[in-house]
Amino acid sequence: MCSMVFLVNLARVVFSPLLEPLKISFGVTDATIGLLATLVWLGSALPRIPVGYALTKVPRHHVVLVSGGILTVSAAFSAVAQNIEVLMGGAFALGVSSGAYFIAANPLVSELFPERVGKALGTHGMSSQLAAVSAAPVVGAVLFLGSWRLAFGVLASVGALATVIFFVIAYRTELPAAGAGDRDFVNAAREQWRIILVGVTIIGITGFVWNGVFNFYITYMITSKSVSQPAAQGLLTVLFAAGVPAFFVTGNLADRIPNIPLVFVICGLFVCCLLALTATTGYLSLLIISAVLGYVIHGMFPAIDTFLLSSFPDENRASAYAIYSGSMMIVQASGSSVLGYLISTGHPFNDVFYAFSGLIVAVLAVFVFVYLTGRFPIE
Repeated sequence: MCSMVFLVNLARVVFSPLLEPLKISFGVTDATIGLLATLVWLGSALPRIPVGYALTKVPRHHVVLVSGGILTVSAAFSAVAQNIEVLMGGAFALGVSSGAYFIAANPLVSELFPERVGKALGTHGMSSQLAAVSAAPVVGAVLFLGSWRLAFGVLASVGALATVIFFVIAYRTELPAAGAGDRDFVNAAREQWRIILVGVTIIGITGFVWNGVFNFYITYMITSKSVSQPAAQGLLTVLFAAGVPAFFVTGNLADRIPNIPLVFVICGLFVCCLLALTATTGYLSLLIISAVLGYVIHGMFPAIDTFLLSSFPDENRASAYAIYSGSMMIVQASGSSVLGYLISTGHPFNDVFYAFSGLIVAVLAVFVFVYLTGRFPIE
């Protein structure tokens, strides 16, 4: 599954280092290119609830195989796009493949390793994060060798190979039956809505900000920090590379300490890092803050997933996780388009980041109050 998660996440993050070349190639504005990035994440969001319902009818590994097929076809479609509208369709479909995959794979991973949920999800997430790390240097190499179309062509070819390999492995492996009782999608929502709401609000708002930040990270560095294009790509790579140890370390940590205080601390640190980024100048300082920012935000994902997947009972796990995941992805998917719109209408990046930080602080303050007064749904 490590190869599959690598590819489906690469399909989502590959657009980040491609935004500037695509903007030039198609002659479009920041708002339009921001919409392109949003469509990838919107595509990742919309199928999650329907796929969660499908998982009450079909085995998880079947959905993983379907996601591999969608990845292959949509990458090939994107490679031959002749205008931005067609590429938007390909981007949306690539997002769909990742959304379907994560809804099926994350509960499957937690059920394969029920005694080490945090560690298993951290390792799985680390493999996903390696794709994000690879995105900028791979795109740089591809642009040196040819055009952006080559990136999607390679993704389609490798995606087809990985799907075949996963099929062979799944056919030969005895898979867990822990989710066999998860057959009532509506009941899962009714029983687990409080925990779902916690996850959707915290990760939805934080992810909304993060989605805009990382997709426009190169543009931000070039326009606001006077960094060259290659240097900005290097900073984006550092931003994602810091997430590799973050997934593993925080995943292990989440097995050992209360998850909700851990999530609160990570949210607060993310705000501090974002504000520090606005005040940082000089390449070395930007390198350091990019590493810290990347480490902090990527620790959020195994922490919140461990909390949710450990809290949901077997008979609700996949359905409740699908409802959470689909809902929070819809919230965070618009981060890029909102940021792109605000920048296009003349708002400086730093001012937008200040506003985004204030939004997270407000949400965090409410949840900390609820937790300290003993009204939290769990822990």
